[in-house]
Parts: sequence; structure tokens; C-alpha cells
Amino acid sequence: MKMKTLGRRNADLRIFCRVGFLLIALAVFPVCLQAEAVRVYAAASLTSVLQDIVEEFEGEVEVKLSFAGSSTLARQIAHGAPADVYLSANPVWMDYLEHRELIEPETRIDLLGNVLVVVAPVGEVFCVVPRKAFDFTGAFEGRLALADPSHVPAGMYAKQALEWLGWWEGVKGRLAVGHDVRAALVFVERGACPAGVVYATDAAVSSKVGVLARLPGASHDPIVYPVAIVKGRGNERTVRFVKALRSDRSRTIFQRYGFVVLKPEADEP
Repeated sequence: MKMKTLGRRNADLRIFCRVGFLLIALAVFPVCLQAEAVRVYAAASLTSVLQDIVEEFEGEVEVKLSFAGSSTLARQIAHGAPADVYLSANPVWMDYLEHRELIEPETRIDLLGNVLVVVAPVGEVFCVVPRKAFDFTGAFEGRLALADPSHVPAGMYAKQALEWLGWWEGVKGRLAVGHDVRAALVFVERGACPAGVVYATDAAVSSKVGVLARLPGASHDPIVYPVAIVKGRGNERTVRFVKALRSDRSRTIFQRYGFVVLKPEADEP
């Protein structure tokens, strides 16, 4: 009788251990899945399009997206932020990381292009002629919204264009500076600024602004979005994600948002 009781206790103990192990495994498993996601740090102007692309590849590539100004993200990576892939809105901040040997240089690709536009709140249309003789300063009252021209790519490009057109001196004391291009867009959407300079792709996703003019491409450095895998993060998952960005499916989505795809020859993953 004692042997049967002991046997039952041993059996119960084994079941208890198995159940305990299963519960621990279930608790750990989601963490393991999260750790497998490709952590992508991308320029704020890519927010909408990358969200759509990640949705398109749902179930094929697990991705965690983080958006901010390219300069902010590059500095975060330089300080050890756990990024796997970096997409910048200009080559300057990709160069910043490459010079510090913080990306895998052989994975660097010039992925996209863009253009700059002058926008105003819907219903607040005024004339803007993107020529050097045009009095841009007198065309509107109030502040001009743009991303921080000291370090954010959209603002850097905008300053170059405004200087080339001869408009910078008249507006530099009337700026509303956003921490990234989406913040500058919001200033105009909310009516806090009567005008702003943003990427055409940002204007395209907003129903609250209208495009007044497209700034000449010759007025600023070419707008190029490079992508690269962060140093030490090259693996099957990150390579698959970068390849997905260059696929026909992604190309269609990029073009739908108004981006210029610079590497259309890539194969479908």
C-alpha cells in the first residue's frame, strides 16, 4: 500500500514538474519571438510607407520599427542602441556611422529618392513661384515650418534650397523648427504655421495640407535614402529584410507614396 502511495506521489511530482516546465517555456517563448524581430531604425519621413511594407510582408519577416530624425537615430546607434538596420534620409548620417565602423559597408545601398515641396493648410492657398526673383518673404505672414536645418536631413535640404533661391535671409528669423520632418508637417496641419517645406511624400499622406510649389532639384543636394545593416547584425533575418525592401512588392508601395526607387533591378525575395 505504501509503495502504491509512493508511486502515485512520484507520478504527481513528475506531472507537476512537466507542467511547471511548460509554463516557464510559455512565459519565455514570447520573449524569444520578440528577440527575433529585426529592429529597424528609420527616418521619420518613412513612417507611413514602411508600416505598409511591414504589413505586406507580415508572416515572412518579423520587424520592429523605430522612427525619428536620421541624426537622432544615428547618434543612438553610435551610443549602442540595439538597431539591426538603419535607413537614413541622407548619406551624411550614414557616412557618420560608416566612418565609425558601425555599419556593414558592403550592405549599404542607396534605396530611395525624394523631392521638396512648399505646403500650406488646406484652404489657405497663396502663390509661390520657385524662382530667385520671387518675394517669398512677402507671400505669407507668420512662421515657416521646417525640420531642424542644423542636423535633420529635410531641414538641411530645405535650407540649401532656400539659400539657392535667395529666400533664406528673409525667413530665417521666422522659422518654426520641428525635431523631424513629420513634426514640421504637423505645424502646418494644425494651422500653427501658414507654410512649410517638407518632402513631397509627407505632403502626399496628409489630407490637411496642399502643395503650393515643388522646389527645384538643382537647389539642393540630391535627396537620397541609404540603407545598411548595423555592424555585427548581419544575419539571415536582416539580409532578408533588406532584400524585401528591394523587391517588386516594396517598389510598388514606395512608388505609391511618391518615392523614387533607386534600385529597381533587385529580385523578389
